[in-house]
Amino acid sequence: MAEFETIRRTGAGVQDAAIDVGLRAHMNKVYGLMSVAMLITGAVAFLVGTNDALLGMIFGSPLRWVVMFAPLAVVFGMSAMISRMSMATAQLVFWAFSGLMGLSISYIFAIYTGVSIAQTFLVTAIAFAGLSLYGYTTKKDLSGFGTFLIMGVIGLIVASIVNIFLQSGAVAFAISSLGVLIFAGLTAYDTQKIKTTYLAHAHHGDTEWLGKAAIMGALSLYLDFLNMFMFLLSFLGNRN
Repeated sequence: MAEFETIRRTGAGVQDAAIDVGLRAHMNKVYGLMSVAMLITGAVAFLVGTNDALLGMIFGSPLRWVVMFAPLAVVFGMSAMISRMSMATAQLVFWAFSGLMGLSISYIFAIYTGVSIAQTFLVTAIAFAGLSLYGYTTKKDLSGFGTFLIMGVIGLIVASIVNIFLQSGAVAFAISSLGVLIFAGLTAYDTQKIKTTYLAHAHHGDTEWLGKAAIMGALSLYLDFLNMFMFLLSFLGNRN
């Protein structure tokens, strides 16, 4: 009996160790996918944003509405259809989405100085790293904040669309202030959610599902980072 108990505990310890190794690999994949997406977004934004002819063609015509709302349509479509996609297709859609996001934010290079964009990106990266680390390591359950934060995002989207027509500086300031706080909270929340989702499904050994979960996790953190960067840029960016 004692020998059986020793074997059982040893087996559980080996299994837990395997899950820990798998979790680290899963999180590394999430951050790796997110980093590649950010590189694609940055490259597209820079190439288009520093080309006056391309900027004029996109943002000086009705095409700007397509560029502005196409990423939103893609992310909703991807979230709804992820279960029917293969892992390779989901990853390609993620890359395409990050390119579209680069197009949609390329105007920042015409509005803000390159130095202030770089400085804001660095500030965002430091804040994101700290918040994501907190979400990964904290023992506190952050799931209760999820509904509140998602409702906040929906409110921001509606307010931003309305302010396109109102052009109110006060409303824009309020949106940016709340946006920084909401996406800071979402960074910690989404990191913990990615971790707990992996731990809940790691025993099943479904590599295809875990691969798609990593892509969706990377998408969530990518959106948290990018939105936090854009809202901070409205505060920290020096205009040309």
